[in-house]
Amino acid sequence: MIRLTELALPLDHAPEALPAAIAQRLGIPQEDLLNIVVFKRSYDARKKNSEITFVYIVDVEVRDEAAVLAAAVNHTHIRPAPDTNYYQVASAPANLTDRPVIVGFGPCGLFAALILAQMGFRPIVLERGRNVRQRTQDTWALWRKRQLTPESNVQFGEGGAGLFSDGKLYSQIKDPKFYGRKVMQEFVQAGAPEEILYVSKPHIGTFRLTGVVAAMRKQIESLGGEIRFESRVVDFLTGDDGMEGVVLESGEQIMSRHVVLALGHSSRDTFRQLHARGVFMEAKPFAIGFRIEHPQSLIDKARLGKYAGHPALGAADYKLVHHAKNGRSVYSFCMCPGGTVVAATSETGRVVTNGMSQYSRNERNANAGIVVGISPEQDFPGGPLAGLALQEALETQAYHLGGEDYSAPAQLVGDFIRRKSSEKLGDVIPSYKPGIRLGSLDSALPEYAIDAIREALPVFGRQIRGFDRDDAVLTGIESRTSSPVRLTRDKQSLQSLNTRGLYPAGEGAGYAGGILSAGVDGIKVAEAVALAMTQGHKG
Repeated sequence: MIRLTELALPLDHAPEALPAAIAQRLGIPQEDLLNIVVFKRSYDARKKNSEITFVYIVDVEVRDEAAVLAAAVNHTHIRPAPDTNYYQVASAPANLTDRPVIVGFGPCGLFAALILAQMGFRPIVLERGRNVRQRTQDTWALWRKRQLTPESNVQFGEGGAGLFSDGKLYSQIKDPKFYGRKVMQEFVQAGAPEEILYVSKPHIGTFRLTGVVAAMRKQIESLGGEIRFESRVVDFLTGDDGMEGVVLESGEQIMSRHVVLALGHSSRDTFRQLHARGVFMEAKPFAIGFRIEHPQSLIDKARLGKYAGHPALGAADYKLVHHAKNGRSVYSFCMCPGGTVVAATSETGRVVTNGMSQYSRNERNANAGIVVGISPEQDFPGGPLAGLALQEALETQAYHLGGEDYSAPAQLVGDFIRRKSSEKLGDVIPSYKPGIRLGSLDSALPEYAIDAIREALPVFGRQIRGFDRDDAVLTGIESRTSSPVRLTRDKQSLQSLNTRGLYPAGEGAGYAGGILSAGVDGIKVAEAVALAMTQGHKG
């Protein structure tokens, strides 16, 4: 295969324009094209009032590849295509009796289980929450009836925290082995739209993602894996040689010398249990802030100009950053075009917000987190669990400010900038369910965070016209941007620094941030487990 890059075509080009452009670029007759695979399609809308075009990366098969590559030896946009196929690193021995255990069934646990199952290791997955169907009912109960189920909600259950989100499938991680491609291909095989393989910012959306996750679970089970829901791990069994197994809330012990921790960032009780057991962990930076909502039409016009509303482009997004005078970085986080702000707490007496979109991204508002980066050295000294304690305190305060019924505290942007408590909404209607309580957000976050956000909003308004409009809505709080701890692991074996056989993985362990990167980390850890089990068995 030959890879072509930087191949530009108009937004409304006909399907036959792509092979014609490829043949022209390669200098060959179109009939010499045997196969075309679109690897990536993107567009650049950064230059205002300029024409927006699609830019393609394609892999093509031609009749005489050697001759075409020889003729293009000095062409920077024509080169051999890399091998993006996935190759298994091991196969389970036929007489292997030990089975790996995976704690958590979010994106990381899902892919760790899938890869291990595909290699024949018959993993056992322990998920504290419920399956997607039951979990969806429990989550809607909070949004519609203010009824929280602590073990089944936006954070806990099949699919993890990424299930009730925008379903974004892009990341800036380094991926030399194309594990991200494997993640995408498995999603497509399970029912996701094929376009996620090539669009520049792929997403699935919550409703579609639920079906995809359920289909992948069935594949794991068909390969000998076992998924156990409502199975909360409350303790870890260790010996002189490392991991020996785990203990469930029911008292049942499941023995295994290879345990993958794919917890997610909200498993606070498990973090505390691991800390009590002496498993090495460190406090790590994260971010805190609010959700901001605008009309999606405002964002479309600001980002796409005359192309706003073009069906080939869909709802526009944005990415913003500002370095405040007090030394803090303020940035947009988890932007959800055409989405909603959702209640994301997993604990009684606390309020947390997050953003979510469906595949269509056709809701009235755009929303994003506007957050401030914080660090253990500067903001929460006191040991590995200090950041966790800060999150809990802020979420409890948000619950009080919201009226102690899971409503979220909110304020209009104009009032926030002018230090004035909000009393009524403008044209922007907040989407947060079960509801908001207007007032002042000044006491919702530490003063340094409030000051930095207050400074950043007008700056963002100069970058996106209307971003700081008076009636845009801030809803509090966004506190679970990432895990407050890192369960540090060895770079080669991917095992805990001081607990052999324990494999910290994914977002909860501090090694991922989003669905794609968590899935990729799940693959990496699954391979490490498979190699360790195979080598140990040979020994």
